[in-house]
Amino acid sequence: MKKLSLVVSSLLAGICVGLGGLAFLSVENRVTGAALFTVGLFCICTFGFHLFTGKVSYVFQNDAAYALTLPLIWLGNLAGTGVTALIASLTRNSSALQERAMALCQVKLDDGLLSLFFLGVLCNILIYIAVEGFRSNPHELGKYLSLFFGVMVFILAGTEHCVADMFYFWMAGAWSGRAILCVLVITLGNSAGGVLLPLLRGFIAKNGT
Repeated sequence: MKKLSLVVSSLLAGICVGLGGLAFLSVENRVTGAALFTVGLFCICTFGFHLFTGKVSYVFQNDAAYALTLPLIWLGNLAGTGVTALIASLTRNSSALQERAMALCQVKLDDGLLSLFFLGVLCNILIYIAVEGFRSNPHELGKYLSLFFGVMVFILAGTEHCVADMFYFWMAGAWSGRAILCVLVITLGNSAGGVLLPLLRGFIAKNGT
């Protein structure tokens, strides 16, 4: 039952990210789209859903059992983004959404793997800032500003978020061997970026004066 709950929570997190991606694809202005994308992480953090890019940041602060949940969360996120894309594809907006998603996917498919990896690293540094800010900021407004700015900056800076990219590939109908490789490399980059600040913060706390 615990695993089933985890799968459902991960599925819902993927759906939420898909909703953020849907908002981003639905507006012309990139800044507005980035601001609206924050609805995804807002819902995930508010409702306590399981998002891979958030959870992986705390892998070294938890036990091996926690680490073993991460692939399941990733797969749940993948399925959830697919659900959102499937529903969107059945609407009158599908053609425009697919066209815009394909343009985003083509940039990723044409990029080098090293570039994708480091864009993934930068993305999850920002996601950690957003999620940890929500968790630990003592001010209610500060919690939500952390989410807002963390998400907006990662999008406007052109970094790569593996779960968001899952949604774009679903929406574009652009899955291929190359697409899977790109998402996996971005996932590795997100994982590296996610653990970077927690490890360095731990080092400072342990060795600081």
